[in-house]
Amino acid sequence: MITSIRMSEEEKELAQSYAKIKGMSLSEAIKTVYFQAIEDDFDIALTDKALANYKKDQRTISLEELEKLLGI
Repeated sequence: MITSIRMSEEEKELAQSYAKIKGMSLSEAIKTVYFQAIEDDFDIALTDKALANYKKDQRTISLEELEKLLGI
């Protein structure tokens, strides 16, 4: 799949400089940064959900108890 991105000349220069520093093509650098940002957003969303659940019920169990529950 081919996708195009419109950017200013300044943005393009910044992206090209980043790619050069990382030893990647511009396309590869943009793709890497884009998907890393998506992963980070997912991690933040999961963390926020876990924190909200913890605030509702602050009971915790030890690792040993969890292993017993899981039969490990």
